[in-house]
Amino acid sequence: MKNIITIVVLVGLIGLTVFQLTKNKAKTEAIVFHYDKNKTIKVEAITAEVSNMDTRQTIDGNFMANREVKLNADIQGKIDAVRVDLGSEVKKGQILIELDNSLLKLQLESVKIQVQDLEKDFERYTILTEADAIQKAKLDKIQLQLQSAIIQRRTIEEQINKTTIRAPFDGTITQKFVEIGAFAAPGVPLLQLSQMNILRFTAYVAEGEVNQLGLNDEVILKADQYPHVDFTGKVVAIGSKANPAARYPVEIEVKNEKETPIRAGMFGQVVLEKKTEKSGIVLPLSVIQGQLDDAKVYVVKNNKAVLVPVQILSTEGASVLVGEGLSAGDKIVSRGFVNLFDGINVNYE
Repeated sequence: MKNIITIVVLVGLIGLTVFQLTKNKAKTEAIVFHYDKNKTIKVEAITAEVSNMDTRQTIDGNFMANREVKLNADIQGKIDAVRVDLGSEVKKGQILIELDNSLLKLQLESVKIQVQDLEKDFERYTILTEADAIQKAKLDKIQLQLQSAIIQRRTIEEQINKTTIRAPFDGTITQKFVEIGAFAAPGVPLLQLSQMNILRFTAYVAEGEVNQLGLNDEVILKADQYPHVDFTGKVVAIGSKANPAARYPVEIEVKNEKETPIRAGMFGQVVLEKKTEKSGIVLPLSVIQGQLDDAKVYVVKNNKAVLVPVQILSTEGASVLVGEGLSAGDKIVSRGFVNLFDGINVNYE
């Protein structure tokens, strides 16, 4: 009897579970979108036409700080104060770090007292020498002692000055290696200072293109961060020796504007003045699906949106020049919900 009851209970639980799963499946299917192949999606389309596009040759490079230096102490000592933090804007001559100089100040006071005593002795010996009361050799000896003490005083004063580390030029603190209480020593970097208001763009230019650039020439630069902004730079250096890839380094100085700030390490391009006119189908960049080296576009064929691979010859602003894959008169989908479905039925305007 107990076995029969157990079987009945198990059958009931299984049935209840199946019922609940069926109910959940029905709810899920009700809210999930089901693609209807026979349904027509309304899209917008443009007609492919052959035209010419002026393209400017660009060379990739990256922006770096115009000047960058790692600051360290000339003498050793404990760090008493760090007056800047990471990202701080500093001016030339501004105090950045102070080392403990209490012992040096005591030594300076001692030497100053010694100098004062020797100056008095020198005045007294001078009077006695003029009166032939003492030999001139004693005066010369006091004079040498006084000069030595003065040099010692200046040496200690210079050491005290070196306990204060100042900014050698206007810039930004881009790295910070120490905190208060740390020990500074010659050759150990404490801060990194970078000049960011002026940047240096470095590009490696091929042999056939390097002659298009000359020292002090003004050129146009593009930054990947601001694709629609042109920056004006000045060529400040052209390498005379090529790298193993047969390319010459070219350095261009550009002002870093507050409205369009560029950070060191960002990528960009230098635009050469020479323009070339190319013929092909010009399309908006927005219709391209995927990356430019594996580009595709949706073409309307028999009222269906078909994903077609195309070859991109070049880009200029928000336009691309297509070399292969399309023909004049093709209808290119420019807007519409088709990017998930290749072969969907469409109705275009």
